[in-house]
Amino acid sequence: MIKPTKIDTFRSSSTISPIPTIIPNEPIYQEISATGYRTLWVVAILMLLSSLIFYILASRVPVQKRLFHVLASLVATVSFLAYFAMATGGGKAYNHAIIHEHHKNASDTIQHIYREVYWVRYVNWGLTFPMILIILVLLAGMNGASLLISIVANLVMNIAGAISAYGGHSGRKWAWYTISCLAYLTIVYQVGFNGRRAVASKDNRRKTLFGSLSSLATIVLLAYLIVWAASSNARRMSINGEVIFYAILDLLVQGLFGYWLLISHNSMSTYSLNMDGFWASGIGTEGNIRIGNGEES
Repeated sequence: MIKPTKIDTFRSSSTISPIPTIIPNEPIYQEISATGYRTLWVVAILMLLSSLIFYILASRVPVQKRLFHVLASLVATVSFLAYFAMATGGGKAYNHAIIHEHHKNASDTIQHIYREVYWVRYVNWGLTFPMILIILVLLAGMNGASLLISIVANLVMNIAGAISAYGGHSGRKWAWYTISCLAYLTIVYQVGFNGRRAVASKDNRRKTLFGSLSSLATIVLLAYLIVWAASSNARRMSINGEVIFYAILDLLVQGLFGYWLLISHNSMSTYSLNMDGFWASGIGTEGNIRIGNGEES
């Protein structure tokens, strides 16, 4: 007969620790590959060539008529700098998302996902789209209030989009995405409604050019929102796919837009934007104070 006090002698000892309630998986890194880098280099070279062509075209027209050329050149130059930064491995940071996975008959797991997000894209869009909006406003003959509202709405759209891209795996990133969509609708209203109303009294070629360029810009902006949702927010698109889609859209609105504008504008004999005064001649002698030219009494 075994005494109760001796039962502990027959118990097996174990060094196994308690099973954790949450088991971490290996982290997932969503990064660009060789295909994406080749795409970035192609766009960088195309933007560099486009900016050089635009500068050459600008040098062939008088300074008074050079504003559209300068804006198109600056758009292509900023785009080149952004793509050169991305192609050389810069202008990016990782967005860290933690996903909790619940299992009915097993321990819960957590998944760490690190996704590359190119913040330099938002710098590119934040600098280039205001210049594109200036072109559209001047082409349509819109007022300064519409220009200011459009530029501010575009900045809000880009800032909210950047915050959304780094929002992690939570609902707040979709709140910022909604703000981007509302800002986009503001741009569409200013350019699509007020712009078409302002250009309605202009000649047919000018109306056609504005309608084509404004449609291109607003459609590309809408496509940006779609890619934002599918890539950085929903993570349904690979980094390479994201790079390729953005490359196509940037080539359309930062490259093709400029060629379309300058070629069509140069062929329009009835309309030519003429910027004189400070733009062409500087400050000059207006407003100078004359000292010492009076006769002493």
